[in-house]
Amino acid sequence: MHTPNPLLPGFNPDPSIVLVDGVYYLVTSTFEYLPGLPVHRSTDLVHWEPIGNVATRPEQLDLGSVPTPGGAWAPTIRHRDGIFYVIVTVMLGGRGCVVFTATDPAGPWDDGTPIPAVTGIDPDLAWDDDGTALVTFAGFPHPIRQVRVDLATGEALEEVRTLWEGTGRYAPEGPHLHRRGEHWYLLVAEGGTDRGHAVSIARGPSPAGPWEADPDNPVVTASGTENPVQNLGHADLVETPDGGTAMVLLGVRPVGFGHAFSPLGREAFLSPVRWVDGWPRAALVTPAPTPDEDVTLDLAGPAVLTDLGWLSVRRTPSEVAAVGDDGLVLAGDGRDLDDAVPCFLGRRQRHLSATVSVRVDASGGRGGLAARHDEMHWFALEARGDGAVTRVTARAALAGIEQTWSVDLGPGEVELRMNLLRPPHGFVPAAAGGGTVTLSAVGDGRHVRLAEFDGRYWSFEVAKSFTGRVLGLYAVEGRVRFSELRYRGTDGPGEPGARGDEPVRTGTSGGG
Repeated sequence: MHTPNPLLPGFNPDPSIVLVDGVYYLVTSTFEYLPGLPVHRSTDLVHWEPIGNVATRPEQLDLGSVPTPGGAWAPTIRHRDGIFYVIVTVMLGGRGCVVFTATDPAGPWDDGTPIPAVTGIDPDLAWDDDGTALVTFAGFPHPIRQVRVDLATGEALEEVRTLWEGTGRYAPEGPHLHRRGEHWYLLVAEGGTDRGHAVSIARGPSPAGPWEADPDNPVVTASGTENPVQNLGHADLVETPDGGTAMVLLGVRPVGFGHAFSPLGREAFLSPVRWVDGWPRAALVTPAPTPDEDVTLDLAGPAVLTDLGWLSVRRTPSEVAAVGDDGLVLAGDGRDLDDAVPCFLGRRQRHLSATVSVRVDASGGRGGLAARHDEMHWFALEARGDGAVTRVTARAALAGIEQTWSVDLGPGEVELRMNLLRPPHGFVPAAAGGGTVTLSAVGDGRHVRLAEFDGRYWSFEVAKSFTGRVLGLYAVEGRVRFSELRYRGTDGPGEPGARGDEPVRTGTSGGG
């Protein structure tokens, strides 16, 4: 089986998968973003399409007061008797552990049933021989715990019990229970979600154990290797179309010398599994380049906001943006990118190198184009017009410290452009960082490069936001109109959409 890795490029961590009537459905974490918990569909584990989201209404997760990095952590998707289930923990507030149901995985999904007895993270859902639902989860503090639950009411049918302590590695979490033959298998993540991440497994005669650990644990880990995909862990098992077994799991694709920085965050990967003496054996993941993309979105199209690629922070896209006659309009409410609820409408960066550009009319407000990791780690190009000039400001925020560079262009519409270039291969000085970020503006017959800096500080390893880079539109004040949003991406060494025939001038530097 040809494996495209990553399965879902860009910020798509904690994958869980289920096979129903020859079709695969996969769901991933979204943390503070809405819509939440995207569902993807495939018939061959190779070609995937988004079909919907579990959480399309704010009340389903209640993220309004949930701080970063809380939100929708590590869902599990399962199916039984014609019903699809997604169980998830809304961490650091919100609704806690919630189970959602739908007869169609594309939605709509119901409002969800809270399960108060589950006070930890990463809940799994399985059923024992008499049809009773079992929720297995990672406790806080660890280890792995389990409780029988009435899914209709969310009530616990027993006291929560400790299930397995793990193998001794740090932070056993992300449990998934699977039955195979006479054994129940308990798959867990260990070692944290950084370079020590690993997948371990135990088996027992019942979903309650007792548990025998695989003598060759961990099943898979990239820790201490030069594998180009690192942080492998948080896995789920599924049968393949040819009758074999595969594992979906998260990982990162770090760039630069030493494989140190991952701008895209944690992505979803797949590894074939073979069984040896009743234990699964998975190979390290080898990445395959995501196909190049060159896409221009018609922001004036009537259905633009129904596109499943949009994300907003703690609000739905329709709460943030409206379709105008000649583009999307975002109305700022005074909240900037450092706010927990910015006026932001974004899409995942899917390639290791990307150029994104948009035309902006800020004559009635202030806003622009941003790359967001969280409230403290972002960079942006911002336009502000007063009728006589349009001031464009490049902004870079790192751990709450902001630097700005500004230039004045003529009145009216301007084009804002970000070029996000991965570092070169090999042992050269330019390969030591996280790639080059170039912020520029086009307007008044000029192409001005305002800022250029090392992207290492806007990566998973530095920001620790649990998400990844999301590229999008934002407004702070007034009404800002956007048109011609273009994304060009490649995983290769080249520069996507490079234009070498335009004059480059340097903008003025300002403090922040």
